[in-house]
Amino acid sequence: MRHVRRGGRYLRVADPSWADSLSPDYAKRQGGRWNPPGLFGVVYLNASLSVARAQVRQKLETRGIHPEDLISSQGPALVHTHVPENRYVDAVTIAGLRSLGLPNTYPLDEHGEPIPHDLCQPIGQRAWDSGEPGIACRSAARTAPSAGEELAFFARRRLQVSKTELYANWYW
Repeated sequence: MRHVRRGGRYLRVADPSWADSLSPDYAKRQGGRWNPPGLFGVVYLNASLSVARAQVRQKLETRGIHPEDLISSQGPALVHTHVPENRYVDAVTIAGLRSLGLPNTYPLDEHGEPIPHDLCQPIGQRAWDSGEPGIACRSAARTAPSAGEELAFFARRRLQVSKTELYANWYW
């Protein structure tokens, strides 16, 4: 596995009803792109505001809802956190993707279809088993900018909330 240095401010889109917006427990139970269900916790983060907005649009689209349809007080909150600088597994660069057995077109396959989670989860499991701190990856949100990144932060240590913004204050 190749590595890239990442760290600093990251963002998490969170349901305002969550008791702990940086908890890895939901991803541990349900699984996610880089973690199989029930095996280890991951906190999925966005590297930029544009990627966070793309995440919201994607989640709403699957339910036939548009961002402007949300009641401002009930829309997702934006949680700021500081991620420790470290060497994270590289799913951003072409060389990094090749080292993981993923196509250069990741997060899409050669036909333009999204790479399924079941192809990424074994990579995440290998990274977890190797003691890696997480995986820096290209954003899989359909409307994210082409250089948009996410970080799958492995919950070996807890992240702290540095600031939380209500939907009406951050999305628009």
